[in-house]
Amino acid sequence: MSLYLTFAIIAIGIILFIKDYFTIDTTSIIIMSLFIVSGVLNPEEGFAGFNHPATITLGCMFVISAAIFKSGLIDGLSSKIIRVAKINYLFALIIFCLSAGVFSAFINDTAVVALLIPMALLVCRETNIPPSRLLIPISFSALFGGTCTLIGTSTNILVSSYAKKSGLEPLGMFEFTLPALCLFSIGMVYLLIASPLLLPKRKSAKNSLKKQAEKYIAEIELLENNPDIDKKIGNSSLNKDFSAQVLMLKRKHHRVYEINEETVLRKDDILKVIINPQHLAKLKQNKTYKLDDDEQLIHDDAEKKIYEVMIPYGSSLSGKSLQQLNFRNIYYASILAIRHRKEMITHEVSKVTLREGDMMLLYTSDKSLKKLVSKKLVVTLSKYKAKKFDLKKAIPTLLILIGVILAAALNITSILISALVGALLIVTTTILKPKEAYEAIEWKVIFMMAGVLSMGAALEKTGGSDLISELIYNTMGSFDPRLTLSLVFLVTFLSTNVLSSKAAAALMSPIVISLAEAMQVEYKPFLIAVMFACSLTFMTPVSYPTNTMVYAPGNYKFKDYLKIGTPLNFIIWLAASFIIPLFFPF
Repeated sequence: MSLYLTFAIIAIGIILFIKDYFTIDTTSIIIMSLFIVSGVLNPEEGFAGFNHPATITLGCMFVISAAIFKSGLIDGLSSKIIRVAKINYLFALIIFCLSAGVFSAFINDTAVVALLIPMALLVCRETNIPPSRLLIPISFSALFGGTCTLIGTSTNILVSSYAKKSGLEPLGMFEFTLPALCLFSIGMVYLLIASPLLLPKRKSAKNSLKKQAEKYIAEIELLENNPDIDKKIGNSSLNKDFSAQVLMLKRKHHRVYEINEETVLRKDDILKVIINPQHLAKLKQNKTYKLDDDEQLIHDDAEKKIYEVMIPYGSSLSGKSLQQLNFRNIYYASILAIRHRKEMITHEVSKVTLREGDMMLLYTSDKSLKKLVSKKLVVTLSKYKAKKFDLKKAIPTLLILIGVILAAALNITSILISALVGALLIVTTTILKPKEAYEAIEWKVIFMMAGVLSMGAALEKTGGSDLISELIYNTMGSFDPRLTLSLVFLVTFLSTNVLSSKAAAALMSPIVISLAEAMQVEYKPFLIAVMFACSLTFMTPVSYPTNTMVYAPGNYKFKDYLKIGTPLNFIIWLAASFIIPLFFPF
């Protein structure tokens, strides 16, 4: 009975992942809860994912990555990267792809891509290179880089932890670096040839988004007997009847910047609003409002400006609407427009459910923007400004990172212990304050990891992994191990394009360990195939967080990923089928 329940819950989980009813971390926790409530796992087993070595290691690496970014180590190289990238498109492609790959081998890949996107957009603005020709290669290169070391992605750590849990030798820090570099080289050659041919020459989403938003901007004055006089903005007729969003208020020749839903309107107030054209037509008929048709643009002023921002992976804004977040009252910022995938939304933006990768036009002050960025709620795309290089923090941070890597690589201790010590040193040497360390951890990823680990635990406990591996063995046991490995890689990367990479890794790792045992061959080739296949997914914008992050800034369409990503995925699949056994014989 437990076995049937396990398969049923996993099937429900797969449907939830595909349908995207909830965020990935919520879906993962739902799956974990179902295993506990159904009795498949007891509470201790169900919640074991939270104190799993992979989860703790990942949390520590988030802290170390945050210290690297805060010290300005990466930003210190930005001027050189930008200078080389400005030479021409080919140089820009090479330098950004190499930078994404090298940085992602040691630092969180989503953070690397979040840093490189504004740098790439700056180069695009100054050289007239369409962002659509550059951002997908940056994302793909970050995925290749993440496969090169054990700490490159959370998936690598997760897969290695399954080996250790099964009583097998875990993967070493650089054990699979050579085959990963071979695949990276193939990927680089492909991107250099295919990007100019297959990627569209599409204009930046920013300009179209800004122009679209400006069509909805108007300036109105409250005349005598206006029903909104002495009312709060949130309760005003402008808000309730006309769905107008007040951006700025001018009172007696003085601008009032810090406005929110509680701000009380007065007679003769001049308001700059964003409003739907249909509602604007109705507003014109109301004689208590005076509309100035010549002022239908937002002009930058000393205090508030329009900023182009993106919701990064792990942002707490994701999954909620601006209304639910009480966004304007808390951050004193107005959203003029949202680009969600191919949609450009300028009407009733406060009711739109935000998603990671969404691009927004934000009307706010520099102070409020810094607050949003510091809380990792948004990433600024409008202007790239490198962090100041802090030598006092940079040198100890670099030494700590090298120590973490060497300790694990030389088998002095496990990656769990070295990462834990590294994170503690980051805090105790005050490179990061304790609060900053907590904020650096992407809790969404931690909860997702804990949730998906329950799937692997349930499969192992109920014998589901043995049953599936036996079925595979009976079907393909007589095949050459290379062919079996190739099919495992194929199934895994196809699954990852519709599931999350962690979920696919959690499902496939116990299965391939059992399969290797049944075939009486080495388990490492199969584990590495799963690890590579879970990370190297290029066919859709939802297959990996970095692919989602570049979707809106690059003004891409779903078919763009299929066009350039599908051939690359199949080239890597065939290459990996030959390369992995060369370095890890059966």
